[in-house]
Amino acid sequence: MTNFPDQSSLEALAGRVGAALLAERLTLAAAESCTGGWVSQCLTAIAGSSAWFERGFVTYSNAAKQEALGVPEATLVAHGAVSQPVAVAMAEGALRHSRADWAVAITGIAGPDGGSAEKPVGTVCFAWAGRGAGTSAETRHFAGDRQAVRAQSVARALGGLLERLLPPTGGWLA
Repeated sequence: MTNFPDQSSLEALAGRVGAALLAERLTLAAAESCTGGWVSQCLTAIAGSSAWFERGFVTYSNAAKQEALGVPEATLVAHGAVSQPVAVAMAEGALRHSRADWAVAITGIAGPDGGSAEKPVGTVCFAWAGRGAGTSAETRHFAGDRQAVRAQSVARALGGLLERLLPPTGGWLA
């Protein structure tokens, strides 16, 4: 038994994101580091996703973040690749370098190595940016092995999109 989302539940979540985007005639770009394109894979597993998924950027290295998304070197030096400022720069860069209406960005330490006392394995930073809707970011700390951290990161990225795309319903019917 796994303690993280499986592929079918991630694709179901991606389908909900797609339906929300389609309903509003919006498009999405993804900027991924530690998830290595898994968000994009889940989104494109949905039939008809070409109507709302504009493009994905897999920017695993700092150089790729700078070249493909325009993340400032100074931001990487000052905060490190796994930081909210870098996630914000990635999301905003994905919007600048695409025709999408929304962007999600993920950068983190999936493990098993690479963590530190300040940023342990399982630290993942997210940002969501919408044209005219601003940018928001958060940091989460996920437990488990590399696969578990990455799966939870995909789920949070997609869940965060839904929170921003769907109006709050309030109450128990949500």
